Amino acid sequence: MNSKKNILVIGGCGYIGSHMVKCLLTAGHEVVVLDDLSAGFADSLLGGKLIVGDCGDRELLNQIFSQHKFDGVLHFASYIQVGESVTNPAKYYQNNVAKTLTLLETMKDHNLKTLIFSSTAAVFGEPDYSPIDEQHPRVPINPYGMSKNMVEAMLQDFDHAYDFRSVALRYFNAAGADAEARIGERHQPETHLIPLALQAVLGKRPALKVFGRDYETPDGTCIRDYIHIDDLSTAHLLALEYLWNGGETAAFNLGNGAGFSVQEVLDAVEKVAGKPVPIENTERRAGDPARLVADSSLAKKTLAWQPQYPDLSTIVQHAWQWEQKRPTC
Repeated sequence: MNSKKNILVIGGCGYIGSHMVKCLLTAGHEVVVLDDLSAGFADSLLGGKLIVGDCGDRELLNQIFSQHKFDGVLHFASYIQVGESVTNPAKYYQNNVAKTLTLLETMKDHNLKTLIFSSTAAVFGEPDYSPIDEQHPRVPINPYGMSKNMVEAMLQDFDHAYDFRSVALRYFNAAGADAEARIGERHQPETHLIPLALQAVLGKRPALKVFGRDYETPDGTCIRDYIHIDDLSTAHLLALEYLWNGGETAAFNLGNGAGFSVQEVLDAVEKVAGKPVPIENTERRAGDPARLVADSSLAKKTLAWQPQYPDLSTIVQHAWQWEQKRPTC
């Protein structure tokens, strides 16, 4: 689909959102970003119009939807720290659930019924099997995963009641950066393995902790799913096009299909950086499964999604290029 569309990106100044904006602009679409800048950075935008504000502000949303005619909305404005969600669940239910409900209601009021929701594989909880497909039971084990699961339930109900069509995309670990190192991960605090390892190599943080080397995996370390941020953005765009072409409300899992172990990530970082990663081996963390990998077969079949960067070395290379030049904040 080549015709120009007008898109609203909620949370477009964050890690995934800013790469999504880049993807939309590259595809020739017009982009408006709504972000309160609590976790994002205005200088992460490579184009489009930025409106600084809260996605739960109904008055602001009414104003935006009255001034712009959008063809779709992408929602990335969730809080994502699992540990914090356990110690402060109210924050997560307020932002991730209540504010999303306000967004959905306001969209409905303006007859805008096309949404792509950035969900998470945390909706599944402890895996019964791996790779995890869309039929896997959804039993989240923390308020973060529960909040995303609640939104997915709301989206299904809005579809049944209001013909509000949406796609929820579930994934474990977005990784990598823009190939030209213009944007990348800037989480505060950072909790993702690849940037943590790269920052340890650069001396920006202490030795990286490896939580357990006695798992039932080939090298004893946990296996996780990593998906290049640009491939993730492409999947969101394809999901939008799927809805524009009459697709029904759906949820898709996204991943590389095989997964990489912690040790494989460390090996890739050392190869790319040319230096060893300083590590500290420690005990397992409670609740860490040995293997978490998503089955993306349905997304590949339905959306014609084909990752362009499935190899770990490219993901790490792009992240390394970004990490060496990224701003300090």
